[in-house]
Amino acid sequence: MTKPVIIAVDAMGGDNSPNKVIAGISEFLKRNKNVFFRIFGKSKIIENEISKFSIKKDFFEIINCEEIVENNDTPLVAAKKKNTSMWQAINDVKEKNSNVIISAGNTGALFVISKLNMKMIENISKPALAALWPNKIDMNIVLDLGANVECDEKNFEDFALMGSALHKALFPLDNSKVALLNIGSEEIKGHETIKKAYQSMEHKKNDLYEFCGYIEGNHIMDGNVNVIVTDGFTGNVALKTAEGTANFISIELKKALSTGIVAKISSLLNISNLKQFKDRLDPRLYNGAILLGLESPVIKSHGSTDFIGFANSLDVCVKTVDGELIDKIKKNITI
Repeated sequence: MTKPVIIAVDAMGGDNSPNKVIAGISEFLKRNKNVFFRIFGKSKIIENEISKFSIKKDFFEIINCEEIVENNDTPLVAAKKKNTSMWQAINDVKEKNSNVIISAGNTGALFVISKLNMKMIENISKPALAALWPNKIDMNIVLDLGANVECDEKNFEDFALMGSALHKALFPLDNSKVALLNIGSEEIKGHETIKKAYQSMEHKKNDLYEFCGYIEGNHIMDGNVNVIVTDGFTGNVALKTAEGTANFISIELKKALSTGIVAKISSLLNISNLKQFKDRLDPRLYNGAILLGLESPVIKSHGSTDFIGFANSLDVCVKTVDGELIDKIKKNITI
C-alpha cells in the first residue's frame, strides 16, 4: 500500500459543522482507507460526532482549537485569530505535518490565511481559484473563479498551466485542452489583455496541454476543451449564472412533472432518465474548489453543502496529492 494521504481538516467551518464534516469523513472512508485525518476544532464536540459514526482511531487525530473563524468575519479579522481551527489546519500543512488542507468555512479568510502561511510557487504571481464544471463528455476545470478581479497576460498563461496540471492530477488518462473564455471565437475579439495572452499561448509549445484558442460561454459544456481560463470577475459571474440556471431548471422540471395526472404518469415512466438528469445537475458531485499557486494544495468545500458534498471534496484532496499537482506545476512553470 502506498503512503497514506494526510489531510488537515478545519472541522468547524461551514453550515452544520462539525456534524457534516465528520459524517463526510465517515462516508469517504467507505471507499478509501489509505488516508489519515488531522482534525482541527473543538475536541469535545468533534469526539461526540465521531462516536456517532464509529470511526476507527487508526484514521484520525484531533487537535483542539477553541477559536473558530466566523462566517461574517472579514479576512483581516480572521487573520488576527491565530488559534482558530482554520489557521491551525493551514499551518499544519505549512509545517509539513499534512499534505493538503480542506475547509468549508469563510472563503475570503481561507485564502488570506493560506497566503499568509504558505509561499507562492516560484514564478507564479497570483493564485487562482479552480473548480470542476461538467460538460457533455466528462468534466472541465474552470479558473479563475474569484481570486483575482484583474489579470494580465502572464496570469492567464499561469492559470492555463495550473489548470492543466490540476486536470492531469484529477484525470490522468485525459489530454488537457485549454481555451480562453471570450466574447467570440475570432482572434480579433476581446480586450487587449486576452488578445496578448492568445498570441503568446498560440506560439508557445507546452508538454502539459494543447492550446485551443477562444471559447464562448455558450460552448463551455460542449466538451471540446476541458480547461477554461478567465479572470476572477468573469469566472465568478459565469459560475453563479450556471449554478442559478441549473437550480432553476431542476425546480421548474420538478414542478412541471408533478402537475396533472399525465405529467405524473410520464415522470413515473421516465423515472430512471429523470434520476440521471437530476444527478447530473447535483452540485455535490462537483464540490471542492482548489486554490492554485501556493506551495501546497488548499481545498475549499462549499459552505452549504451536506456530508455527501464534503465527502466528494475529500476525493479532490486525495487526487491532488496522489496526482502530484504541485510538482507538475513547478516542473512546467516558466518565467
